[in-house]
Amino acid sequence: MPSQVNQPLPNGYMLNGYRIDKPLSSGGFSIVYLAYDEQGTPFAIKEYLPASLALRSEGAEVRIVEAEHEQVFRHGLRCFFEEGRSLALISHPNVVRVENFFRANETVYMVMQYLRGRTLQFHIQRNRHEFTEAFIRAIFMHLMNGLREVHANKLLHLDIKPANIYIAMEGRPVLLDFGAARIALSDEPQKLKPMYTAGFAAPEHYRSEPGELGPWSDMYSVGATMYTCISGTPPQAADSRVKKDHLIPLRSLTKQEYSDHLYSLIDACLKLDHLERPQTAFEMQKLLSEAPKEDPKRGFLDNLSKPISKFFSR
Repeated sequence: MPSQVNQPLPNGYMLNGYRIDKPLSSGGFSIVYLAYDEQGTPFAIKEYLPASLALRSEGAEVRIVEAEHEQVFRHGLRCFFEEGRSLALISHPNVVRVENFFRANETVYMVMQYLRGRTLQFHIQRNRHEFTEAFIRAIFMHLMNGLREVHANKLLHLDIKPANIYIAMEGRPVLLDFGAARIALSDEPQKLKPMYTAGFAAPEHYRSEPGELGPWSDMYSVGATMYTCISGTPPQAADSRVKKDHLIPLRSLTKQEYSDHLYSLIDACLKLDHLERPQTAFEMQKLLSEAPKEDPKRGFLDNLSKPISKFFSR
C-alpha cells in the first residue's frame, strides 16, 4: 500500500505540557517537532507515525488506515515506547538524551534534548577538504564511547550515517535518530521491516534471518560513514555488493593523504562477512587509537577534543 501524506500537529498545539513550535523533519516512520516546555526550554519531540500504516489528515489523533495493519502498528508502537524507555536510561554526552516519553493522540511521543549545531552530513558537503586524519579519528573515537553505551543497554542503532551524527556547537559529536533501533539483542522476532539507508546498511539488514543483526552491523555503518567523510559519497549499497562487488577503493577517491592504517580499518568495517569486521564498538575504538606504523609520532590520542572544537569553532 502506498504511503499516505500525514499532517503534522499544528503550530501552537499543546502536547502534554509542551507547545509545538514547528516540524523539524519527517520521514516514513515519524515526525520530529521543535517544542517548548512551560519554562521556555526547547526540546525535539519525535512522534511515532508510520505513513504506510496510520494517518492524520486533520486534528491531532492518529487513526490506523486499515484494520489489517493494526497488529503491526501496535507492535511498532510498543517497540517505539520500549525504545524510549531504554534510551531514557542512557545519559552520555555522545548519545542524544531522551528526557520523557508518553502516549497521546493514539500514538507515542519521545521527548529529546534539542541540540544546536550541524549534522556531519552538512560538514561533509561544506568542509570535507579540511577533514584531516586526526579529525576523523577524534570524531569516531568519541562516537564509539556513545555507541558502547548504546550496545551495553542491549540496543542497536541500525541507521548510523552522516545525517544521524550531529556536531554540537562546542564540537561534540552526538548520535541521533534511533528510529531504526530495535531491542534487537533480545530474542523477540521482529515484526516490522527494519529501516535502512542504502550505502550505509550492512548486508544483513537486507535479510530476515533472526539473530544476524548485532553490534557488527553498526560497525559496517560506521565504516561507511568514515568512507563518506573521505570520499564525499557513500559506498556501493551492500545488497548490490553481495550480487557483484564493485566497491571503489577509497584510496582512489581522495586527493588528501591518509594512512594505510586508516584505509585498512575502513575496509575491514565494510567487509560483507560480518565475522571479518570489528565486532564491537570497543574493538573499533582500540583500532582508531592506534598510531599508523608509517608515522608513529602522530599523536591521535593527544587532546582528542582539540581538533574537533578547533574545526567547528570557525
